[in-house]
Amino acid sequence: MIEIKNLHKRFGSKKVLKGVNLTIEQGETIVIIGRSGCGKSVLIKHIVGLLNPDEGYVKVEDKIVSDLPQKELYELRKKFGFLFQGAALFDSMTVQENVSLPLVESNNNYSGKEIKRIVEEKLALVDLEGNLQLKPSELSGGMKKRVALARALVTNPSYILYDEPTTGLDPIMSDSIDLLIKDLSEKLNVTSVVVTHDMYSVKNVAHRVAMMNDGVIYFIGKPEELLTSSDKVIEDFIRRTEV
Repeated sequence: MIEIKNLHKRFGSKKVLKGVNLTIEQGETIVIIGRSGCGKSVLIKHIVGLLNPDEGYVKVEDKIVSDLPQKELYELRKKFGFLFQGAALFDSMTVQENVSLPLVESNNNYSGKEIKRIVEEKLALVDLEGNLQLKPSELSGGMKKRVALARALVTNPSYILYDEPTTGLDPIMSDSIDLLIKDLSEKLNVTSVVVTHDMYSVKNVAHRVAMMNDGVIYFIGKPEELLTSSDKVIEDFIRRTEV
């Protein structure tokens, strides 16, 4: 479980987080929405300890992230997979090399045979079997997202953070990625946090949706509750995202 309590963060004179409170239950998929600059990315950086709060805290499995010594923080981060907005694949590496990188860097002394087996297993989960030797330049946008997702899964994380997973994809491929997120959540029982502007993703994958506005959680509830809300701030946000 992830517990976020009274989280505040400022950069210079700009207050970005102004008292965020949110609990993310084990095994659920929660989607975080909000306008650009509302603090969504800043929030998920606090979850993995890339930023420390000015006030409040984030707890992961009853451990306050910002209080952890460096070694314990590194161990906690191993429980997280991260799908970056632009996939963040290394152009000079093959698919196999990109996906295996977290294993190679983990210092767990995996053999080459073990690494290949694990990589093939994760690529099968995202329907990309048999593409080990391709380079990112040979992949479509959707395939790059899938390779990046396989890399996020390669260490068997308990939590996956998705930063705008459907950005830049056409509607058909976006639906495919949404279906994959939902399917993996159910198969692997991972806790998923999806940051997005895509209201279709909200409807497709979310158990709950949290809307950020002016540095706080403005709404928390089921997707259908959000989409049928008569609140003017919510209505305006949905209208601007052109559901």
